[in-house]
Amino acid sequence: MIKPNLGLLACLLLLGFCTPKNVQVQENIVESQVEANHIQLFSLDETYTFYEWTSDRIPMVSAHRGGPYPGFPENAIETFDNILKFTPAVIELDVAMTKDSVLVLMHDDDLNRTTNGTGKVEEVDFAYIQGLFLEDNEGNLTEFKVPTLKEALLWSKGKALLTVDIKRSVPFEKVIEEVRETESEAYAALISYTFPAAKKLHMLAPDLMLSVTIRNEEEIKRLEETGIPWSRVIAFTGVAERSFEFNKALHDRGVFTILGVLGNLDRSAAARGDQLYASFVQNGADILATDRPIEAAAAIQSLSPKTSSKAKYFTK
Repeated sequence: MIKPNLGLLACLLLLGFCTPKNVQVQENIVESQVEANHIQLFSLDETYTFYEWTSDRIPMVSAHRGGPYPGFPENAIETFDNILKFTPAVIELDVAMTKDSVLVLMHDDDLNRTTNGTGKVEEVDFAYIQGLFLEDNEGNLTEFKVPTLKEALLWSKGKALLTVDIKRSVPFEKVIEEVRETESEAYAALISYTFPAAKKLHMLAPDLMLSVTIRNEEEIKRLEETGIPWSRVIAFTGVAERSFEFNKALHDRGVFTILGVLGNLDRSAAARGDQLYASFVQNGADILATDRPIEAAAAIQSLSPKTSSKAKYFTK
């Protein structure tokens, strides 16, 4: 007679009763066997040096909405950790505000697509959101919770750079306040899509880095008219490839470029081969904002210089 494995039965019962209904249980990964790829900055001066363009810069990826993959939902801290197992990264995340003024990570105005909840973020209390679980992009419920911005800022320190996409209903002041409270200034760059927004952010927090949309020579001139120094700017050059000459014009000003390959360019790489990502970097893109950060990072890895003044900020 075969004796039942009481320990195994206990574990199965525990999973059955403690895991939320329809949750996709993740495969266990022994963390001690996985070396994470980190970026460490100890002051804003180091941040300015890191983002000052040099010819020996190390090309990177920016994980759009944190880099969701099957089993790892967008804007989840567990998803951020998953990306760092494969590559150092900039983590792009989205910030919304609840009815009771708590800043949480959420891209959509409502909760339906990315959680097992319903309703608009701005119309529900944080207590309601705390009871929800995140869904991945395939609609599978996970065991992961909606993080607060404060949790993400604290997580980032010593691990990854952030670009913070502030939703329209969120006051800039509240985001800056949380950056200050968590002392994460060295890691958090604030995203602006218009020059008036960039100018306001710079007025409120002149020491923080800004990701500013700059897609052509006219927008270079408009940025200069704002009075924001280039030393505080990372240039998001849009979602279409820019010319080598345009990228060089930004490099000559000491500015890193972020090319948004999310969408059409990601799909082209998936269809034609991931070597396409390398061509974007060779044409002057420094950071690729992508929905495929693992694949893109692997494709551009060989383009890192053998020695770099930026290498001291990367740890593993």
